[in-house]
Amino acid sequence: MGMSDLFFGYSQQMQESRSAQLRGDFVVATTSVISVNRQHNNYGLSQLEKARLQFLSHDWLASQKSFELAYQQVQDQEQAAKIQISSGLKKVSAVVTNDNAIGYEIPSYEQGMLHSYQALNYLYQGSLEGALVEVRRANLVQERALKTNQAELYKAEEEMAEKGINSNKLYDNFPSMDNLIGDLKNSFQNAYTFYLSGLLYETAKKFDDAYIDYKRALEIYPNNTFLQQDVLRLANKLDMNEELARFEQRFGRYQGQNKTNTGQIVVIFEQGIVSAKEEASLNLPIFNTRSDFKFFTFALPVYRGRLSALIPLSISIDEKSYLSQEIVRLESLASKDLKEKLPGLVTRQAIRLVAKEQIRQNLSKSGGDVGNILASLYNIASEKADTRSWSSLPDNVQIMRLDNVAVGQKKLMISYAGKKQVVDIDVSENRTTLINFTALGNFTGYQTINL
Repeated sequence: MGMSDLFFGYSQQMQESRSAQLRGDFVVATTSVISVNRQHNNYGLSQLEKARLQFLSHDWLASQKSFELAYQQVQDQEQAAKIQISSGLKKVSAVVTNDNAIGYEIPSYEQGMLHSYQALNYLYQGSLEGALVEVRRANLVQERALKTNQAELYKAEEEMAEKGINSNKLYDNFPSMDNLIGDLKNSFQNAYTFYLSGLLYETAKKFDDAYIDYKRALEIYPNNTFLQQDVLRLANKLDMNEELARFEQRFGRYQGQNKTNTGQIVVIFEQGIVSAKEEASLNLPIFNTRSDFKFFTFALPVYRGRLSALIPLSISIDEKSYLSQEIVRLESLASKDLKEKLPGLVTRQAIRLVAKEQIRQNLSKSGGDVGNILASLYNIASEKADTRSWSSLPDNVQIMRLDNVAVGQKKLMISYAGKKQVVDIDVSENRTTLINFTALGNFTGYQTINL
């Protein structure tokens, strides 16, 4: 770990890469990601950034390899956490510096996106089986987080309370992220990963598995009409008559027809780029070494502002137009993840601030005013918020599905933010044509494949 990691925030280090990404210059964006070795605290995060940018460059193999390295880092961290050796040693160094000295632990929502992109990498290289392995891994991430998340939250709040910090006091003083979070229940259940899983299971004719994951996605996004139709279609196909009746009461009667000489079009639309974390300062009272309260200044990460405007993708085909619908706001998941981690962040920083204050007092006694001043300057300079996150992710993902499209060569008129683009596709009988469309700043791009 270099000194720049301690004294300059990650968001600041990624500015050049993010600017290039918004221009659609993915080669520069990739090379602007700081290269680090496997022992570096940001190694896994660096691989995620590169993998996403290589994916945008349509370099599927390079992206696959980078994601594999990131996934290996996740596995290594999980093993280290089990034996409580490596992770514990790294956190000791954070006591006298800041949280950037701790190895970046890829949160569950980022792990889910890792496997979703990796599934697409395999798909674009012709391996449906490899893609299915990845969506299973994405589902396991969410299942594991669902089992452990609440217990971890309670434990973090208890440890924070032991330092004399009241959670209500923390959230009253911390900049609110509620307008970014919305009504999310947690930070890890991602309707898009469930939808992609359902789509690939359906492609593999594993209809029971597809039905389960479409229902999971619908539970998170009940107003998405494409998800509603997916669930109705498979409930009908699988003769789930009781469930079909319940869903029809909620969403209306199933209108689908299996016409001959037709195929389907599915669009995955990735819009924008997720916001970077910023630093926020707030004063909180904590127990010091003499077991009395003293106010300390905390430097904590925060997401500011409001959700960016959601602009749907419009597709015209056969004299009809359709609009995409949101299926995940990664900005919201990131904000919720940060809010859930705040108690742990505050507890670590409280321990660190008390330790630094003790060092300052000792230096003041041994070095007089000079020692006191130097220690104070170090404490101020080194206390930086941990602004690390997978910052090349899209702001949101939207979907669209068109059924019973006549087979043959088709010209789609795609409209986004006042710009129009013609996309040529080939619709095959009883097959799905997948279009992955990306809009970043002034850049738009797409990839198509017949599943």
